[in-house]
Amino acid sequence: MTAPPRRLATLLATLRPPFLLLTPACMAPLLALALHQGQATELADRAALALTLAGGLAAHASVNVLNEWQDWRSGLDLRTRRTPFSGGSGALPADPQAAPAALALGLLLLALAAACGLALLLRGVARLWPLLPIGLAGLGLVAAYTPWVTRRPWWCLAAPGLGFGPLMGLGTWVAVGGTGLAGALVLVAVTGLLTSALLLINQFPDVDADRSVGRRNLPLQWGLPRAAALYAALLAAALAALAAGVLAGALPAGAACGLLAAPLALQAAIGARRAARRPADAMTPSLLPAMRSQVLLSLGLPLLTAIGLALS
Repeated sequence: MTAPPRRLATLLATLRPPFLLLTPACMAPLLALALHQGQATELADRAALALTLAGGLAAHASVNVLNEWQDWRSGLDLRTRRTPFSGGSGALPADPQAAPAALALGLLLLALAAACGLALLLRGVARLWPLLPIGLAGLGLVAAYTPWVTRRPWWCLAAPGLGFGPLMGLGTWVAVGGTGLAGALVLVAVTGLLTSALLLINQFPDVDADRSVGRRNLPLQWGLPRAAALYAALLAAALAALAAGVLAGALPAGAACGLLAAPLALQAAIGARRAARRPADAMTPSLLPAMRSQVLLSLGLPLLTAIGLALS
């Protein structure tokens, strides 16, 4: 029988805590824009802000844990080439007796995310009701991600961006009382494109393992060189969307601080292209610098944008 401290350590690992930083990073520019506009009526309400952040973190953590459980159950965890940025935590293969508890934890976190959304709705503020369809779509995406989404290549590409872009971003925007939707739409497009790019490059090392358990994604369907070109296009689109939003006046000039992260995008795109052309046994080690740049970009660009907006 697994000792309680080890069981707790296993469950904590299935949360993939470092990856949870993506949730506040994606929320930050929306909050900063609402503050900049001076129309975020709920920002002064700490309870509403706490519920929004807690719900987002619970949904993200639920995806992580359920993904870990389903990858262990399918045997994928035993086939992946684990890296610091992809391939799961490896916690359940090392402690398989924790699998039932991991499933329970994932479902509990999903219920917590739903409860946070319901608590916001029960506050009785009429403008919060758009959160209902956003929240239901988000919960559906969490539940469907590993068993359904990962077997449909274009959904597999789009789903992470939808979750961390329009769903999480616009949910945050509604919850804090933001107005002026054009700027918010630009920001959720940027975070969505970056998140889809992040998940896309993370699929590169696992093509053979994914194929063995019936997954279907674009690196598997297209091959790595073509997927690397799509990856570069997603990064370029994210930077172009932010620049266009500033130039068109949808965002204040301070938002352009996010473009300071552009060198990371260039490093990641070039690194992915080079790695994709290497033999399979050399591809993953050569890809690691690009994966590191992508993580820094996914966190850094939204945070720099938020800082620029806060200082505007």
